[in-house]
Amino acid sequence: MPWLFLAVCIVGAAFTANALRPTRNHQFIVGSFFAAWLTGELALWHLAWQVVATAVFISLGALDAWPGWVALGITLVSWAGLAWIIAVSLQAAHVVEQALRDGLGPEYLDEIAGQGPRRRPRRTALRRLAIPFLLRHRNVRRVKNVRYADGAGRRHLLDVWHAKGHGDRAPVLLQIHGGGWVIGDKAQQGLPLMLQLAARGWVCVAINYRLSPKATFPDHLVDCKLALAWIREHIGAYGGDPDFVIVTGGSAGGHLAALTALTANDPEYQVGFESVDTTVQACVPFYPPTDLVDLFRFGREKASRIGDRFAKMLMGTTPASDPDGWRNASPVAHVHEGAPAFFVVHGSADNLVPVHQTRAFVAELRAMSAAPVCYAEIPGASHAFEIFHSMRADAAVDGVDRFLAWLEADRSAVPVIRQDRTTFDDRA
Repeated sequence: MPWLFLAVCIVGAAFTANALRPTRNHQFIVGSFFAAWLTGELALWHLAWQVVATAVFISLGALDAWPGWVALGITLVSWAGLAWIIAVSLQAAHVVEQALRDGLGPEYLDEIAGQGPRRRPRRTALRRLAIPFLLRHRNVRRVKNVRYADGAGRRHLLDVWHAKGHGDRAPVLLQIHGGGWVIGDKAQQGLPLMLQLAARGWVCVAINYRLSPKATFPDHLVDCKLALAWIREHIGAYGGDPDFVIVTGGSAGGHLAALTALTANDPEYQVGFESVDTTVQACVPFYPPTDLVDLFRFGREKASRIGDRFAKMLMGTTPASDPDGWRNASPVAHVHEGAPAFFVVHGSADNLVPVHQTRAFVAELRAMSAAPVCYAEIPGASHAFEIFHSMRADAAVDGVDRFLAWLEADRSAVPVIRQDRTTFDDRA
């Protein structure tokens, strides 16, 4: 029993250590991410099971020999690490609120005060922490598998989330899933944000898009714009306002959301539907890859051998063979003074998409764009941290909610779609 207790404690401590400092070694990065993600965002659960396991082992005589005492020491250190993770996650609400004040002004809450008390920062409900994967709302309806373009089977389908008994001309959120451009589904991501917004009257549209290797860039982006074209024509039937659309997404979805926002009306990505206005009022990308050349880190021999294969799946080329093409596929290359409002969210402990990319992207936006730019770097958050409920996830979702409420309250701060729309060429 003492030796078994020691083995279990070592495993638990390893998960804690990885959550505190996930590796960036390409050979272990995916496993490290999943372990850090589930430990960091479910730290309370990990602490609970370690406490329960320790109590059970002690009751069974685990401290009758020296390995048991070593195990107890290890698990106490692990508990301290988990407590630190929880303490750091409590900072998320303050960081998000400060990001909004920096980007929108210190009095921004006064501008949305009339929209109800839930516009104010709030604490994560204990029920959400206790049941983090309970992603549903009794007042929200989901309309599944609506086709938004011809072909591509289930990849050209979308889901519409809206409040039961919805009204008319509600703002619209376009949600683009992540998954490295090769996996993912519209039903898997963005749920905490969509449920919260739909419950208060928004219409949310979650899309699938063609995936690599069957599709290569810019097919993914073209599909996002096709979904926007569908929204322009059909969202009114679901109570949505086709003239007020926000685009969001995480990881690869954040990359596509940012490109969608920054390449509005670019005919290169709208072949066959050039006349459709693909302007959006704002963009909320979560942990987006904004510089694909930097992301694949070519020039490092170990990374390039793996990256070459994946790069060709995504683009049909590599950054080394087609640097201009890869640069053009990066949101940072498309920043311009007419960019819409942005609220960018990234975790400081993300080991899949380097946070320095987002810092550089935000700096470029702030230097060039006339619209508001907010940036929240969530302390200790991993990649995909907001997919289910946690203290950090709910703080970020509430912050995005307030950002969007500010846009609703002051529509003069965002572009308005008109018949005599600004074209891509005019803007350039």
